[in-house]
Amino acid sequence: MKKEFDFVGRRKIFLIISGCILALGIIFNIVFGVNMDISFTGGTQLSYSHTGEVNKDDVKRLAADILKKDIDDVEDVAGAVTITLSERITLEEQDAVTKAMEEKYPGQEITLAKASSLDAPMGRMFFIKCLVAVALAALLLMVYVAFRFRKIGGWSAGIAGLLALLNDMLIAYFAFVIFRIPLNDNFVAVLLSILGYSLNDTIVVYDRIRENRRLMDPKTPIREVVNRSINQSFGRSFNTSLCTFTAVAVVAIMALVLHMDSITSFAVPMMFGIISGFYTSMCLCAPVWVAWVEHKEKKEALEKAAGKSADKKKAKKAKKA
Repeated sequence: MKKEFDFVGRRKIFLIISGCILALGIIFNIVFGVNMDISFTGGTQLSYSHTGEVNKDDVKRLAADILKKDIDDVEDVAGAVTITLSERITLEEQDAVTKAMEEKYPGQEITLAKASSLDAPMGRMFFIKCLVAVALAALLLMVYVAFRFRKIGGWSAGIAGLLALLNDMLIAYFAFVIFRIPLNDNFVAVLLSILGYSLNDTIVVYDRIRENRRLMDPKTPIREVVNRSINQSFGRSFNTSLCTFTAVAVVAIMALVLHMDSITSFAVPMMFGIISGFYTSMCLCAPVWVAWVEHKEKKEALEKAAGKSADKKKAKKAKKA
């Protein structure tokens, strides 16, 4: 038989690797902070398509003079200049900026392509609702795993799966932080996508464990059953993750080349989520679950031994009496 890799025996190494990566992400988060899109913080974003050259500094001064407000940023990418400020503006103010832009750059086909304006309280409420939706999705997935695999672990398997999913979501979040991608509605889409994708890999492993416990000798140690199950699932999960990662990477590269920021902000974090999902499903989830099962079995064995010892003492006292 082909020699199997000992995933369970090396779980401490895998946990240390994961812990170091998360610690690095936390350091980046503390040092650089996180950029929040106006979808979550509130504010205004006006995007104008144009032909010819447009000077960003001139556009910033123009918008500031018209609105009498501080302009946070002006970007000019792929024939579209975008004005961003942290305050909400009225339709009249928006029309005034558009008119001023048309007068400033006549003959350059200045057109308002996109306008977003949101109050700060509404942005924060939207952000909270998104986090609640992700949390509910994660909890429901944990319940699903616990119910589906109730014969091999139930809630312990579900909790191990939830911890792995939390790790994957943190990795995706840190990708936003490290690459300075503003948190927007794509952030929620990435988290939900990773939840589904990572859970699928975890279910494959758990399903194999359930099948092997039925086929193998009932006295086979749980770590041996899990190791065999992970080794049997590894090839399939690796090939699936590689194909998915390659497809998303191609999308990310094309989006970067074409300056399609809305797609880049989804594809880049998703690439890291796919890698993390494969890693946690193979190296963390089931091995950590084995630690829980072995601890429970050891505790039950100690309680059983203590019970037998107590029974013997009672029997001796009864004989003496």
